[in-house]
Amino acid sequence: MSLPFEGRVALVTGSTRGIGRAIALRLAAEGADICVHGRQGSGPASAAGDETLEAIRALGRKAELLHADIASKASVTELMEAVEERFGRLDLLVLNAARAPFKETWRLLERDLRQLVDTNLLGNVFCVQKALPLLEREGGSIVFLSSLGSRFMNHMYPLGPMKAAMESMVRQWAEELGPKGIRSNAVCGGLVKTDAFKTLRRVWPELDQLPERFFVTPEEVAEAVAFLAGPAGAGIQGQTVVVDRGLSNRLMRSPEQG
Repeated sequence: MSLPFEGRVALVTGSTRGIGRAIALRLAAEGADICVHGRQGSGPASAAGDETLEAIRALGRKAELLHADIASKASVTELMEAVEERFGRLDLLVLNAARAPFKETWRLLERDLRQLVDTNLLGNVFCVQKALPLLEREGGSIVFLSSLGSRFMNHMYPLGPMKAAMESMVRQWAEELGPKGIRSNAVCGGLVKTDAFKTLRRVWPELDQLPERFFVTPEEVAEAVAFLAGPAGAGIQGQTVVVDRGLSNRLMRSPEQG
């Protein structure tokens, strides 16, 4: 039997490590060639990108590491041109890259606000705009990575409103791009122990009271992305699937209730 993404190409933004890396590896395991994306071309992130490339290639898939700051439209243009040059096509666009400070909105400096909007809203729109000529050739799929901050307020998590805006944009794209044969959906991930989780614990100490069963693995999020992007999710359009092990099902939880 052929793999679901055999002969397909996926670009996963912010995929040198964490959830993005898990998504890239999952799609590669299901047959896709992968464009690994990172914002910087040097330092620890670049080393992590090289490790991700090796892991994908070990699965027998083609992989290339490209760098771009998605907050810059010109940089995104160069990124998509490089994808076409290196791979010749693009079938799956996974919007995972994000940047944000951990502070209350009333303390945000102008540069903080611009980073929030430029990277987490405009950057994703730039990616879709510039990827569209490639995605519509064969009919593609877009999956955005959201978080529970899109629906539950945390006073030190200003990224949440940007995620909420993007979930709305996903519905917009579903209607606008559906006639072009492009599906658009989102995965709202719960609490995942990535590098950013260390900072989140400092600003949200109640996390230490949650039972371990409510923490989601990067691989579980990646599984949902692969489902939505693949043939099994063909009937799903404009939706946000929550992957949080049921954490958000109850309004309030005590440590005893779990």
